[in-house]
Amino acid sequence: MGRVHAEMPLIATLAAAFGLALLCGLIATRLKLPALVGYLLAGVAIGPHTPGFVGDVAIAAQLAEIGVMLLMFGVGLHFSLGDLLAVRKVAVPGAVVQMAVATAMGAGLAAWWGWRPAAALVFGVSLSVASTVVLLRALESRGALQSGNGRIAVGWLVVEDLAMVLVLVLLPAVAGLLEPAAATAATTATAATAPRIAQPLWQTLAQTLLAVAAFIALMLLGGRRLLPWVLWQISRTGSRELFTLCVMAVAVGIAYGAAALFGVSVALGAFFAGLVLRESEFSQRAAGESLPFRDAFAVLFFVAVGMLFDWHVLVERPLQVLAVLGVVMVGKSLAAVALVLALRYPLASALAIAVSLAQIGEFSFILLALGDRLGLMPPEASSLVVAAALISIALNPLLFSLAEPARRWLLSRSALAQRLERRDEPLAELPMSTDRRFLARQAVLVGYGAVGRAVAAALVREQVPLVVVDRNRERIEALRAAGTPAVLGDASDPAALVQAHVAEAGLLVVAVPESTDVRPLIDTARTLNPLLPIVVRATDREMAALLESAGVRKAVHPKQALADALAAAALQVMAKAPGEGAAAGR
Repeated sequence: MGRVHAEMPLIATLAAAFGLALLCGLIATRLKLPALVGYLLAGVAIGPHTPGFVGDVAIAAQLAEIGVMLLMFGVGLHFSLGDLLAVRKVAVPGAVVQMAVATAMGAGLAAWWGWRPAAALVFGVSLSVASTVVLLRALESRGALQSGNGRIAVGWLVVEDLAMVLVLVLLPAVAGLLEPAAATAATTATAATAPRIAQPLWQTLAQTLLAVAAFIALMLLGGRRLLPWVLWQISRTGSRELFTLCVMAVAVGIAYGAAALFGVSVALGAFFAGLVLRESEFSQRAAGESLPFRDAFAVLFFVAVGMLFDWHVLVERPLQVLAVLGVVMVGKSLAAVALVLALRYPLASALAIAVSLAQIGEFSFILLALGDRLGLMPPEASSLVVAAALISIALNPLLFSLAEPARRWLLSRSALAQRLERRDEPLAELPMSTDRRFLARQAVLVGYGAVGRAVAAALVREQVPLVVVDRNRERIEALRAAGTPAVLGDASDPAALVQAHVAEAGLLVVAVPESTDVRPLIDTARTLNPLLPIVVRATDREMAALLESAGVRKAVHPKQALADALAAAALQVMAKAPGEGAAAGR
């Protein structure tokens, strides 16, 4: 084995990494933990700090770089500027302030340990970001990705990712200024910034930002036309292999070119490659063709991170590990709760975002690796962060499951929590100037996501007076700006339905995400209006049967198109006598 390892270190490292990652990932999922925990543990097992087979750390680091490129390429392919703009009022200020607070906490902790200022700053920034991959998987597993809180959390982390891209771009340029001893390492890390190490800080930052701006302009102006044209020419050949090869060449080639020609990070290059391709007609195919490669190299990335972990840190520095965990799981979460509440969002949103941030993200490892190459970080930094990552990611699913029970417990025992949940909010009630036709025999639509918008469009086409209830502030503001009566709130709360005048309504349509338990909402509506016809989104026959037992009488076939079925049922019920309802499913 030793001779084979020496002769074929790449194959040996790949075989061990994939095999152990598969085994540890399977065990992790059986234990109801994210597979990511298993990948990190696989890296620990083949790392230099554990006995037995030791993978090639240098090769693993290069494979991890490819993982970074493909991860960021995937982020770019799925990044929607519209989704971010929809939650910008909470995501942008919240993410920026939360990152600043978490960075200050982490840097202060490191300074207390006696670390140099540059190391403390990089360490603090590395603790300030959460994992987009972990968050997306957690939201998808709960069917909450398209919920209001889910969109806010994703938007928040996208802002963090974009901020970290800027940090990765600027760090090599300012490393020599932060720590003079790092100047030589910075020269090696990014040759494009080497001639500027001795320049004033403002000039270094200006030239670096100009290089970034030039690259972005080239991608948005030239790449937006050239890359889709190239994909079109390749697709005309009818060869799937060539198309996949083209997508991989674009992702890795542009990432490398960005670093070599513009002196920016491979992460930024890959991100903009994906962002440009997203606007083409081949974006979905590109995402599908590259997904297996992204998943495989993402596994190698986390395995490489695990190889950095020295388990001795748990024995030698247990208090430091606990302190880092405190910053990640408690400090960041409390800061997020305070910020979201300060921005006048309800307690439910604050808790959802808090648990979303209670772990460490991919960019933390990338930043630490860069800081280590620049000679800024002490040896124990990576082990402390990886230890905190392993523990926080493992506990994150538990935190998600406890968020809603914690909210109910706080509301039942705390008057302050009740005031925060039901604060004086102008959007939580209809304006006094609302036309009378929206206050009697109107349709009340709960949920204004993709399905809700389709149902609303159908009702408006038939000139049915409509009032919308949704928990997303930006949606309510946009609806009111367009002249549609809308109420901000949780429809399971009687106050929200009272404000929508459900007691006088002619129809209630519930189009909330499929993971939401709508039975409490139905009970509330029945209490306020016993004869109210109700149309409800149901996920399957079993759920439709449960809804019928709660007062919804008719089930639409689950295989019908959901939005069309809801709209048709709603229009049909409006023509019937009060008391008849339908449950729409797919």
